[in-house]
Amino acid sequence: MGREATMYNSYRAKAGLSRRVRDTVGSQNWVITRRVFLKSSVASLAGLTVLPLSCALNSASSAKLRRVRFGIVTDCHYADADTLGTRFYRESLDKLDECVSLMNAKRVDFLIELGDIKDQNRPPVEQRTLSYLQVAEKVLQQFDGPTFHVLGNHDMDSVSKIQFLRRVENTNIESGRSYYSFDLNGLRCVVLDANYRADGTDYDHGNFDWTDANIPSEELDWLREDLAAALGPVIVFIHQLLDGTGSVYVNNAADVRQILQASGKVLAVFQGHHHSGSYSNIVGIHYYTLKALVEGSGPENNSYAIAEVHPDGGIAITGYRKAVSKQLTLSLAIS
Repeated sequence: MGREATMYNSYRAKAGLSRRVRDTVGSQNWVITRRVFLKSSVASLAGLTVLPLSCALNSASSAKLRRVRFGIVTDCHYADADTLGTRFYRESLDKLDECVSLMNAKRVDFLIELGDIKDQNRPPVEQRTLSYLQVAEKVLQQFDGPTFHVLGNHDMDSVSKIQFLRRVENTNIESGRSYYSFDLNGLRCVVLDANYRADGTDYDHGNFDWTDANIPSEELDWLREDLAAALGPVIVFIHQLLDGTGSVYVNNAADVRQILQASGKVLAVFQGHHHSGSYSNIVGIHYYTLKALVEGSGPENNSYAIAEVHPDGGIAITGYRKAVSKQLTLSLAIS
């Protein structure tokens, strides 16, 4: 039995989880299971339309905006590693399990994690890092619905993007895509990837400076086209922040904001990375940064939230544990 399977089985025994699907950890295509098929079927029944990179729209996406409820969690940083400062790496599995259990109970439409789902040892060992990813992903996949990932800088701390993406499930999204979009109930959801160096190369095996986050021109062009094709309001998800300047922000955040603002369609941006969380409103677009799950010991220091997008474009955020609840009023004129 592989190291990641041993860790996950140990976690399951501790958490009292039932074995609901065959354990396929350790296989190269371990996420391609009956559960994935069933989750994809659920997505189809829920009206979730995945958009190809060309942004061609299914006619169903033109439907009037209806209520959408989704769960968000960020910065789990799971690793079998000793506590460092305020980061309790080993506790992240229990915290993530609590999040997933609540999302199942609340029957949200989908669950998205906003990056840094795993961490590494010091010094890093690639296979151990991959095992941490697979164990954390296995817990996330206990959610009974569509799941999505945003790439964070720690997701490439000692692995490559393609290694990461091949081991996670973005429901009905082609494997290997780091930025993409999908529609649900008239709402366009856009996932961005800012894990590029200033020269446009991918973060890869720790070959990056965490303060050097960028969205390259090719992705900016895709974003313009995708927003132009959207027939309704838009929500954006990203790891590093877009609403300012400094070490935790995307270097060309102003360029990205200009594209979002020019579209006249973006309701809000949901972000991670900055562990203490934050909120701002720039030219009518809400920027909500969720607090990190990894910070602090015990369930009382957990953090996750449910966002409910109303037909009028307003958004109600219900924060759990340390996460901040907030009412986001509509600032755009949507039809």
